[in-house]
Amino acid sequence: MEIDRRKFLQITGLTFLALAAKPAFDLLPRPVAANASSASQAEAKRWAMAIDIEACKEGCTDCITACHRIHNVPDIGNRKEEIKWVWKDSFANSFPEQENRLVESTFQGRSVLLLCNHCDNPPCVRVCPTQATWKRDDGIVMMDYHRCIGCRYCMAACPYGSRSFNWKDPRPYINEVDDSYPTRTRGVVEKCDFCEERLARGDIPACVEACKYGALIFGEMKPEMEVYKVISSNFTLRRKAELGTQPQIYYIL
Repeated sequence: MEIDRRKFLQITGLTFLALAAKPAFDLLPRPVAANASSASQAEAKRWAMAIDIEACKEGCTDCITACHRIHNVPDIGNRKEEIKWVWKDSFANSFPEQENRLVESTFQGRSVLLLCNHCDNPPCVRVCPTQATWKRDDGIVMMDYHRCIGCRYCMAACPYGSRSFNWKDPRPYINEVDDSYPTRTRGVVEKCDFCEERLARGDIPACVEACKYGALIFGEMKPEMEVYKVISSNFTLRRKAELGTQPQIYYIL
């Protein structure tokens, strides 16, 4: 049955009036999911590390040795093919963007401990075509060695040089294999994972445990936690923070 023009206008006019009578916020989607998500994020763990540059002793590599031993990191023997999860470099190379001359002179000649920054906005994750690298809810940037196809896009995207590529089978270059952590194969990328297997057991990262000078502070970014207090009460730097990657490694000056 056809409807004439006058009746059509009456129906549409009543519909408009009914909508206009409703409060404006009733016409908008309710942010129930957003609120739930925010609550979930607030309750979720978020790990961070603070590194006291002055407390970190020159020549000490205990943290590096501990990390590489339990994670079966091979000692290839040449810099071109080296695999590193934790390493040291000069302050100038670590913070090339630092233009404060007073800071530069204070730390001139000092080495800085480096590792994956477990960024809040990790560019490595965005470019991986197989989702072999991803960020967990607690902020740890992970690697799935079985998914990695060796394209090295993540290495190109990482501005910190925190990833290493296995050009050859690494297993012959491991002095003593630790069976509690999987070995890798040729053609995959690897990096620091904040000792996620230790965190699952309630332990702290191996590098933090091995440091006898108290230079490494690790924990949840919550006001009652030590790492939060240390970061909030000291002047700190983050590597290449201007890139918007939001690194979660803080260096205390």
